[in-house]
Amino acid sequence: MPALNALYNDYRDRAAFYIVYIQEAHPIDAWQVDANLKDDVLVASTATKDDRVQAAGMCIRNLGIDLPALIDEPDNRVERAYTGWPDRLYVIDRDGKIDYKSAAGPFGFKPAEVEAALKRLVPNPR
Repeated sequence: MPALNALYNDYRDRAAFYIVYIQEAHPIDAWQVDANLKDDVLVASTATKDDRVQAAGMCIRNLGIDLPALIDEPDNRVERAYTGWPDRLYVIDRDGKIDYKSAAGPFGFKPAEVEAALKRLVPNPR
């Protein structure tokens, strides 16, 4: 998350940034992974909006995410529309066109590619 937080801090006055919390990729009641244990992100699968809001808040705090968060509905409509699972990075231009879509994360996360897309789309930093 440090690289994404840095991009957010560098570009937030010229681009809108959001984390969209979708269904948990590694819930404790399905496919728990060691990284979640290390990061203290221990979340059960969510069935209600309130469950998801709580899970999102815990993940954002425990992972040190600075970006503002939006939360997908329990029916996972945003995740399905953007094929976001388990997680992805997007850069969307002012017209709503996807300029950049990462491979599935976390291995597909390439912050330098996100920054290249931002440089194409927004004015130079201060």
